[in-house]
Amino acid sequence: MESLQIGNRAPEFTLKASNGEEVSLSQYKGRKVVLYFYPKNMTPGCTQEACSFRDANSDMEKLGAVILGISPDELKSHDKFIERNQLPFLLLSDTDHGVSELYGVWQLKKMYGREYLGIVRSTFLINEEGVLVKEWRKVKVANHIPDVLRYMENNSME
Repeated sequence: MESLQIGNRAPEFTLKASNGEEVSLSQYKGRKVVLYFYPKNMTPGCTQEACSFRDANSDMEKLGAVILGISPDELKSHDKFIERNQLPFLLLSDTDHGVSELYGVWQLKKMYGREYLGIVRSTFLINEEGVLVKEWRKVKVANHIPDVLRYMENNSME
């Protein structure tokens, strides 16, 4: 597999979304996409991250961007997560982690001495033409969303 690189077209995908439809990256051509991968619904870090994106959603929309969240959770779990946290954006279900692998975020992780495969929290900024312009890997939630907004406000998305 060719590695993901800034300046190259972001890998195309189609996944089932929390609105009951299938969503493809290509349907957002003409809009910026903030694509974020997170490990699991209802966990503290993922809830904090989702709520931070929720709170920044109107600012991102003003900058012409749509937010899409991806995790390996089932749609039913996404529905509860969205309802509980009033999320205004779609969550996509990558149960077979195929898209997570395309973006290089499905990796070996360690917790409490145990090794397992899972999503490494990451965000990708894709421009109106579908080109990857910025990536944040191994994200720490605390100041992440302000960093994304700052980048979008201060940099050309060409």
